[in-house]
Amino acid sequence: MDIKKMKQTVRTFLIALLGGIVTLGLYHLIEDQPEQKSAYEASPTFQTANYTPAAYAAASNVDFVIAAKMSVDAVVHVKTTFEPKQYYNPWSQFFGGERYYSQEQKAAGSGVIISGDGYIVTNNHVIANAANIEVVTNDNRTFIARLIGADPATDLALLKIDQNDLPAIILGDSDFLNIGEWVLAVGNPFNLTSTVTAGIVSAKARNINILGYDPEKEVFPLESFIQTDAAVNPGNSGGALVNSIGELVGINTAIASRTGSYSGYSFAIPVSIVKKVTADLLEFGKVQRAYIGVNISNIDPAVALENKLTISEGAFVRGLVEGGAASDAGLKEGDVILTVEGRKIRNVTELQEQIGKFRPGDKVTVEVLRKDANKEFEVILRDRFGNNSIERRSSAEINTIFGASLGTITDEEKSRLNIANGVKITEIDNGKLMQAGLKKGFIITHVDKEPVKSPDEVYQILRSKSGGILLEGIHQNGTSDYYGFGL
Repeated sequence: MDIKKMKQTVRTFLIALLGGIVTLGLYHLIEDQPEQKSAYEASPTFQTANYTPAAYAAASNVDFVIAAKMSVDAVVHVKTTFEPKQYYNPWSQFFGGERYYSQEQKAAGSGVIISGDGYIVTNNHVIANAANIEVVTNDNRTFIARLIGADPATDLALLKIDQNDLPAIILGDSDFLNIGEWVLAVGNPFNLTSTVTAGIVSAKARNINILGYDPEKEVFPLESFIQTDAAVNPGNSGGALVNSIGELVGINTAIASRTGSYSGYSFAIPVSIVKKVTADLLEFGKVQRAYIGVNISNIDPAVALENKLTISEGAFVRGLVEGGAASDAGLKEGDVILTVEGRKIRNVTELQEQIGKFRPGDKVTVEVLRKDANKEFEVILRDRFGNNSIERRSSAEINTIFGASLGTITDEEKSRLNIANGVKITEIDNGKLMQAGLKKGFIITHVDKEPVKSPDEVYQILRSKSGGILLEGIHQNGTSDYYGFGL
């Protein structure tokens, strides 16, 4: 080979190498787009060493094919858009005080079809404050979803699409999930649809303090996560965690990471909590939270020594709420709660999970250890205000959640839009209506097929409603439209 050909060959090789480096860099840039980052990132308090992903471990006795086939079609891609935020430029006051808007924001996550008629569960953080929610099924059909209800305390939300004969997943029982058991995570990480990863259950009843506490909005977090080492990344949020026979055992929610991407552990909401929350959202529009009325702690060596306990598992009762459910049932300070409805209680988190399955007014059997003797009590659970009945929304709460001011329409508007009745949205802020996609100026003509003529009529209808609500109306340009949301 002469020198000229050698130089040409080297030049070609360098160009190819440079091209490969540029391509790799772009791949990472695309992977790190912020709009695709819709999974929570838990800051770990530990450092893993010599970690081997479960997917590479020997799995000769486990067949994931059946589990994947039974679950992948029931997992959907959830895409959300958010209204551009309005800003005011103070420096522009010399030129008229201009207002401007940010660009429309987008995010993506996953969801799980839990009934063939279109109900889908996902994480609340996937759809929170979204103006529009779009669902793409595994066979590439696209639907507009409406929000039935959401629960920030468990980070769950229930959506509805207008479609029947959907491939719903089979709901399992997370209480019988064993540590070391194989599980699959099914979702849409980084917008890569229908992705399946495998791992094992690393732990149960984990409280990682990731959900926000907000007493003003009555948000009291309930965390009892299933910890796995199945690879979960941003976009997996709201997707399915299934067992080896394809049953749903959890909703993937969080990752332990220092980078924002998977680095060892992921966390899922147990299906036992999912069942309760979605049932409440569908029936009542809000979660009916039950409380047992005790001040409790885990049994560590110091607690055991101080109270002369011979056991190391259970929930130790440090105190009771006066007039609360446990106190009225006969529990005492110093008792150790061992089981609830026959389910073993190893720590505080497991007690909270078990009580979280019930509603105010439900009667549960609680077994306790008292002075080396086991005793059973029938406890009638209550809400946080001490009531043992289902809680209904007040007018003020509905108005706050509504997030809008309503006004009457003029005769001129009736004539121009050719309508006989309606109520106009005069102001709108963050709330159910904005999340459903409504905007200022929209005229509501019907609420759940009932015609409305005044704001009071709208509020009166909403006070007696729960679950999904359908609003029909007309835009100022004369275009008819409808929107759905949950109360």
